[in-house]
Amino acid sequence: MSLFLNKNPPPNPLLLKWGEGRFYKNIFIDDRSPSGFTLIEVLVSVAILSIVLASIYGTFFLSHRAIEGMDESMTKLQESRRALDILKRELDSAVFIPDNGKTFFRMQDRDIYGKQASQLTFTAFSVLRPGLSRIAYYIEDKDGKLYLYKKVASPFGKQETEGVEIIEDLDAFAIEVRYNDKWIKIWDTDINKNMPDEVRISLSMMIKGRKVTLSDVSKPMYGKHV
Repeated sequence: MSLFLNKNPPPNPLLLKWGEGRFYKNIFIDDRSPSGFTLIEVLVSVAILSIVLASIYGTFFLSHRAIEGMDESMTKLQESRRALDILKRELDSAVFIPDNGKTFFRMQDRDIYGKQASQLTFTAFSVLRPGLSRIAYYIEDKDGKLYLYKKVASPFGKQETEGVEIIEDLDAFAIEVRYNDKWIKIWDTDINKNMPDEVRISLSMMIKGRKVTLSDVSKPMYGKHV
């Protein structure tokens, strides 16, 4: 609102349109509103801003979920590679002495829900404890998911140790040995009387809806010529 002080008002104030001003004696009052946004313009701007913010939030949320999923997948792959490497090294140092009943290598073919779930027990030198160790790898089912467990104990005692969870939610755990140029799933030194020349380990898991399999081959060296 603006004020104009003028001793001589405009000659014909009746020509002014309604809302453009009023005269009170020698004072002219301008009622015209200053330029600005209308209510409709404000509502449209708020609606557009809401759409933009929703899009930004949706993109951020999807990106965050993708990063979290990638982190979980990478963690699972790293754990599987580490477990595979440790098992290979243990099998490389597996010990079997025919005249010693405390040393052995036993492999059983099992499946759970149609998924390979091998069971492996052998004696080897382990970094987890001094001297010879009895090492076991096996699968347990929990709520429809396969978990890989490991036990390490002395082969000279009967005391059982509690299994330690190595990997959760596996799709398959397979152990095979080469015999007569074929890969077989059963081996027992009590029957075969010797160690296999090669042992193949395979870990399978579902990553982002796809089956991923990690494999490695061990060659037990104890008692063999280098």
